[in-house]
Amino acid sequence: MHDIHEANRIAQIIIEYLRKNSLKKLTAIEIELGTIIEHGEDVLPENLDFNLKMILKDYLDENTEIKIKKTKGDSWKLVSIEGE
Repeated sequence: MHDIHEANRIAQIIIEYLRKNSLKKLTAIEIELGTIIEHGEDVLPENLDFNLKMILKDYLDENTEIKIKKTKGDSWKLVSIEGE
């Protein structure tokens, strides 16, 4: 459940981007995820994916691609956002 904090931070950036660009649906996002420790545990890509889907459910459909690539470092990077 600790992954939800990072997912919420990322989701807020995505939602802001969609609103600024008058987009209603998210078609794809790509994230690079380093080693991030939240509440003593590493944020895992599969947990981040689950939480993003839960938070962004109103902006997703069955074709939305969420790519989370594990990388070196101690932060995350939102590489790309696509919507329509």
